[in-house]
Amino acid sequence: EAALHGLLRLAPEEARRQEPDGQERLVPVAKLKLNDAVVLRPGDAVPTDGTVIEGDSAVDESLLTGESMPVEKTLHSRLYAGTTNLNGRLVVLVTGTGAQTALAAIIEAVKRAQTSRANIQRLADRVSNVFVPVVVLCAVATGLLWGLAPHAMGSLHAAVAGWFWHMPAPASPWVAALLNMAAVLIVACPCAMGLATPAAIMVAANTAARRGILIRDGVALEKAGVIDTVIFDKTGTLTMGQPRLMRFEAYVNAGEGPALDEMRIAVSLASRSNHPISRAIAAYQCEPYVIENWREIRGRGIEARIMTASGPAGGRTLRLGSLRWLQELEIELARAGQFIDQWSSRGATLVGVAVDSAMVGLLAVRDDLKPGAAGVVADLASTGCEVHIVTGDRAASAQAIAAEVGLAPNRVRFEADPEQKPEYVRQLQRQGRRVAFVGDGLNDAPALEQADLGIAVSQAADISRKAADMLLLRSDIAVIPEALGLARVTLRRIRQNLFWAFFYNAAAIPLAALGFLSPLLCAVLMGVSDLVVIGNSLTLYWWKPFRRKRLLAAFNSGIGDPTET
Repeated sequence: EAALHGLLRLAPEEARRQEPDGQERLVPVAKLKLNDAVVLRPGDAVPTDGTVIEGDSAVDESLLTGESMPVEKTLHSRLYAGTTNLNGRLVVLVTGTGAQTALAAIIEAVKRAQTSRANIQRLADRVSNVFVPVVVLCAVATGLLWGLAPHAMGSLHAAVAGWFWHMPAPASPWVAALLNMAAVLIVACPCAMGLATPAAIMVAANTAARRGILIRDGVALEKAGVIDTVIFDKTGTLTMGQPRLMRFEAYVNAGEGPALDEMRIAVSLASRSNHPISRAIAAYQCEPYVIENWREIRGRGIEARIMTASGPAGGRTLRLGSLRWLQELEIELARAGQFIDQWSSRGATLVGVAVDSAMVGLLAVRDDLKPGAAGVVADLASTGCEVHIVTGDRAASAQAIAAEVGLAPNRVRFEADPEQKPEYVRQLQRQGRRVAFVGDGLNDAPALEQADLGIAVSQAADISRKAADMLLLRSDIAVIPEALGLARVTLRRIRQNLFWAFFYNAAAIPLAALGFLSPLLCAVLMGVSDLVVIGNSLTLYWWKPFRRKRLLAAFNSGIGDPTET
């Protein structure tokens, strides 16, 4: 319920409605109607779905679609409730309100996933449901047989004593009956069986926490132990979640005038812009030029004039922007063909730098892969897990990331909206797969709920943290194979504990029933069985993943430090 309230809080409660006379008035979002005009200023959250009828701006849709780069919105572009207007004024025609919005569809998907998830019965509970009544019946039968047929039970005891030891029976048959019945109840006390699951889960949860893995409950740990398919969201999970400058290439300027450094030009122009791509470029450390007449052309780029000794009028025009814009200005890009092909195929956004009518540089900006991500995928594959990627990002970016981590194209689902992600999970579940979904954004919440195991990475959206079964306290996804490996070992310890408890009872109950074990000895044996179960569970404290394949893969691929543990 708290997760759904988090979704509802994403959209603002009030909106600026533009009246017929052009005035703006704050009104509750609930009062907006179809075809109302809503004004969005920079930084405003979009209150409803709509279509742009005036202005242009960049909009952050990452929480809704997973697209890491801001999306340029111009006339007739679609907007969705819950997204954020970044740097321009927009007037939006309302096309969907209430349950008609994309955000409402996400909320409905979360509700469906929550109600469709089946409860998992613990193995210990299923065994105990049968074991306890059987023990009570055995104890009652033991008492009746020793009380009503003492000679027959004494003869049976004597016959078996040759393989074990002889125990003198009390003179009174009913005293023997009460002692042996008490011995059966004491030795069969299901303490070991009751401790088998919670002891292992408690130790595993503490071990996981030391490795930066927060597990919601024992059911989540049990589910993690049987996972055979892992789906990664791309943006913020496999990738850093924000654009970074990956590479730049300079070109000799054959035009007139002194040569200018292309990175100083780019930083000089980008440092005044709030666009995420501009911020990625402005993060490059260098001294900017002194510029004048700076202006940002939304959806295209930035231009200014560089100061010279004679003032701005004698300066040269500097431009930083999209390749399409530079082509519209008749700036030749032919010599950058190889760079464009190389980085376009890797899913990068290309930004050109021009002085007057000549291109002097080209920059590639991309949401880069997290260090060690390829090693994580290789680790999971080596354990038999099938790995997939699903993202709302465009095809080129998704396929490029998939190629870098070593996944085949058929394991990638791109341009997936928040409702398609849980459907992809359901498709794999219908094939009999046990699916874990790893994500961090609002758009991942329905898939996290639908999956058999939801894993949210550090700094995930609140809704994703609440929907997940596991939370990674660090952004390092390298602990995911550890988490699944620890869960498998924990299930193995639980089965070992249950086997020991069952074996102990299967051997001890007949001995107690035949009079070979006194109640005092039964109490000692019961304590020993508890210690065995607890000791076996405590070995999880010293569990470490076997990483030989991971280290070899890291060494061969050059990803990360091959000596890292």
